[in-house]
Amino acid sequence: QVQLVESGGGLVQAGGSLRLSCAASGSIFSINAMGWYRQAPGKQRELVAVITSGGSIDYADSVKGRFTVSRDNAKMTVYLHMNSLKPEDTAVYYCHAATGESYEYDYWGQGTQVTVSS
Repeated sequence: QVQLVESGGGLVQAGGSLRLSCAASGSIFSINAMGWYRQAPGKQRELVAVITSGGSIDYADSVKGRFTVSRDNAKMTVYLHMNSLKPEDTAVYYCHAATGESYEYDYWGQGTQVTVSS
């Protein structure tokens, strides 16, 4: 089992910044990738950013150049630094961890609300 604990969500004005944090615990040796997804009301959950155990990183096109994902391997914590926030970024953000050789298991944080006012 993997437990994910998130923090950092909140309300921010357009153009502002937030940092989300997600600390993993439990069977962390099995985690092959960690990242962030978001889901706005009425929309599908979408990938925001992911970082693998090998260090590769991928971002959604909509956040490239504005968001940065990073990790602290010792703490097994992943961060999402969000800059130049737009109202379109408003969503519930979920921390995610994938485990197993084929990423066969998904673990999710509880979600944290990010609201960007115009």
